[in-house]
Amino acid sequence: MSKLENLKQDLAGRFNIQNYDFSNAIGDDVLVLPKGDIVPVLKHFRDTGRFDFLMDVCGVDWPKREKRFDVVYHLFSSKDGSRLRVKVPLAEGESIESVIGVWKGADWFEREAYDMFGIRFDNHPNLRKILTHHQFVGHPLRKDYEADAQQHCDSVLPVHFDNVDGQRGDVLNENLVPLNIGPSHPAMHGTLRVMAELDGETIVRANPEIGYLHRCFEKMAETHPYNQVIPYTDRLNYCSAPANNVGYCKAVERVLNVEIPPRAQAMRVILCELSRVIDHIIAVGTGALDLGALTTFFHMFTYREKVYTLFERLCGARLTVSMTRVGGMAQDAPEGWFDEVLEFCREMNLAIDEVSRLILDNKIFVKRTMGVAPVSAQDAIAWGFTGPMLRATGVNVDLRKTKPYYGYDALDFDVPVGTNGDIYDRYLVRIEEMRQSIRIIQQVCKNVPGGDYTIRDKGIVLPEKKDVYGNIEGLMNHFMLVIKGLRPPVGEVYDATEAPNGELGFYLISDGSANPYRLKVRPPCFAVYQSFSSVVKGWQLADAIATVASMNLIAGELDR
Repeated sequence: MSKLENLKQDLAGRFNIQNYDFSNAIGDDVLVLPKGDIVPVLKHFRDTGRFDFLMDVCGVDWPKREKRFDVVYHLFSSKDGSRLRVKVPLAEGESIESVIGVWKGADWFEREAYDMFGIRFDNHPNLRKILTHHQFVGHPLRKDYEADAQQHCDSVLPVHFDNVDGQRGDVLNENLVPLNIGPSHPAMHGTLRVMAELDGETIVRANPEIGYLHRCFEKMAETHPYNQVIPYTDRLNYCSAPANNVGYCKAVERVLNVEIPPRAQAMRVILCELSRVIDHIIAVGTGALDLGALTTFFHMFTYREKVYTLFERLCGARLTVSMTRVGGMAQDAPEGWFDEVLEFCREMNLAIDEVSRLILDNKIFVKRTMGVAPVSAQDAIAWGFTGPMLRATGVNVDLRKTKPYYGYDALDFDVPVGTNGDIYDRYLVRIEEMRQSIRIIQQVCKNVPGGDYTIRDKGIVLPEKKDVYGNIEGLMNHFMLVIKGLRPPVGEVYDATEAPNGELGFYLISDGSANPYRLKVRPPCFAVYQSFSSVVKGWQLADAIATVASMNLIAGELDR
């Protein structure tokens, strides 16, 4: 019996499923529900353990349809790695019940759907804009909102907190000290703003505000051909750009139903693991700097520059590489590049040991991090944590193991997990993950397959320059692909990779045209940062700064 049939039988015994629709779209199980059943069905999934994670909530606009919007919920099971996409059609002006009571991690995702589409979630405690400016008029991801429309927004909100009804309140407690941190403060690690009220040095409440780096990546994806979206993905987590390229291209390739060559898979694995190393270098280095360990910061960033030099040798760019292409890679590795990567791995292993001694044997660092701002495994799951933040709580979920891709199942590596979910464990996990990434890279570099670095499909990949300039067929193939564009068949997928900060998901809908109809990004930082108010409450201001660093928030993927 298939998982979908099993799911249907499970629900038939508890709900009236006559109005339910069960289907499978390109390998993804899909369930369409009436809006009145969304809370009880999702609660049933959570309570029975069938799906313990709510990974994403988003909207889709179908202006020609009677029920114009879809509210889409992406569920995940940490037990068997299975997924389910739940859809609820809504007409213009209709609302739907919030699922915050089932998963509190739905908070910011529902706010985003409201901000981008105008979809209202009943009984949401704080339904207001999250990515756009408070003066912004309209909902930018609706199909009738022009991508080049401009609005002048210049008002700055004072330090404020939200009332129970979700409205902005300016009345502050006279016995507490209001404090604004960011959005341009070095301790915030990006354009993040936190408005806090302090009792002495203790945080009584904190209100994080995001959106300062929002450039509506998803709207841009709808107005650009598939291959032209790749440079935009570089700017998500710009600290590990290749991982974003790989995640996006992998989703498009699933819609196309193509498998990239083994050599391209190996190159993507190497790039992703190098990206994980430099991303963790930034997290550990800047986190140590915030606690006064300046030597660690400079030492770690030396090796980050070495990785950037490897990227530069491969493609000419250091930070935003755009090295991946739908169907494989932009070009093959230059002669000797894999040997240079192996030499870096040798040096990096020694550097990791040295950094471990520098900070983990430092009594001040240990006292400032051990037992500070812990998150339980239960709360981490409820918030939708993934990656090092989740594994630090003791939950062993890593997509490279639970749903291997690109040959990860054939590689020998371990998944480090913590026990207490505190700042100290987050650093332990990231340091050990760097060691494991080096193990992976060494195995792949020593066994790089031969063959081509891309598929050779004239409808997907541009021909080589020698063919463009050397024969009429190559010239015409180049012309047609540039003019007509890559056109995947009609369909939709949710595809995820294990990015440095956790699950990076792309929900892609193709209508058969040259541009994505809808591209929703599930950024790892988004679920993590929404927990910040809860995590730092009762801790001191200095602990909150250390907490931000341990979360490794990247504004590019947070705001998109």
